[in-house]
Amino acid sequence: MATSACRHQTPCPSAGSADREAAHIVAHHPEQGWALLCNGVLLFDDTGELLPDGRVIAPNRPLAVAA
Repeated sequence: MATSACRHQTPCPSAGSADREAAHIVAHHPEQGWALLCNGVLLFDDTGELLPDGRVIAPNRPLAVAA
């Protein structure tokens, strides 16, 4: 997935940076459960991510705490 250079003032974080999820949303499909960020990252509602280079970031699912 090719991405163009970010044109936002303060540029969006790159797909490789730790704060990549702070990039602006350029396409949002809540009915399908995903959003495309300016840096080319596909962000899923379950907190998983697909990076432009094809790497997958697994969903962040906190461990259940026993009451």
